[in-house]
Amino acid sequence: MTMQPVVRARDVHKAFGSNEVLKGIDLDVAPGEVVVILGPSGSGKSTFLRCINHLETIDQGSIEVDGEQIGYRLDGERLTRLPERQIAVQRRKIGMVFQQFNLYGHMTALQNVVEAPIGVHHQEPGEAMRYGRELLARVGLSDKENAYPRQLSGGQQQRVAIARALAIRPTLMLFDEPTSALDPELVGEVLSTMRELAAQGLTMIVVTHEIGFAREAADRVVFMDGGVIVEQGPPGDILSAPSHPRTRAFLSRFVRDHRTSELS
Repeated sequence: MTMQPVVRARDVHKAFGSNEVLKGIDLDVAPGEVVVILGPSGSGKSTFLRCINHLETIDQGSIEVDGEQIGYRLDGERLTRLPERQIAVQRRKIGMVFQQFNLYGHMTALQNVVEAPIGVHHQEPGEAMRYGRELLARVGLSDKENAYPRQLSGGQQQRVAIARALAIRPTLMLFDEPTSALDPELVGEVLSTMRELAAQGLTMIVVTHEIGFAREAADRVVFMDGGVIVEQGPPGDILSAPSHPRTRAFLSRFVRDHRTSELS
């Protein structure tokens, strides 16, 4: 018996005006799988991630999370948008971590983590606080629960953001270039937290340029360019011996640019 995929995307199209950003994306993500999406800027990878969470609407196709069509009801071949309240309920199963931390500056780390469970999902405050402290410990910040964002480093703020996304107990976690806004010396602590989540069996889709993380933590690497999936497969195959010339060109340029930045 085959397990139902956590994510099932079929023929996903998205355009912004005349700019067609996604040109027919098909992708399944299995329970517990870590999928890393690589690609140059403008390839559509972040847009696709935002479509999964219905932060962007799609123009054609379908996206299911845990067997449920996200954002729409499919009437034959026609997409009918769901009411916002129903979409908000669907989003409860999807946690998302962005490039920017987006923490509330007037709230402590713990208050940021429990704000959605208490204020939006109406969890019992005592239980939400207990689980919030557990999550802060899980990301290595149990001693920072009373600290405000301005008192935390960028890496610590991003780890609070990860704990906040986990607080809704999601089926799926989405990471949209979570280290791109960090100073280089702070990247490692966030990637270490993400590796631990991957090792614990959390289903994750990660858009990143961190090739090392893709090599170590991903079950599958997907390379996107020009709004399509060019190729995908195990990290060892895609990163060491890509079959498509566009993937080879991207990886060789990325490695060259990374070496140049290290020397400068």
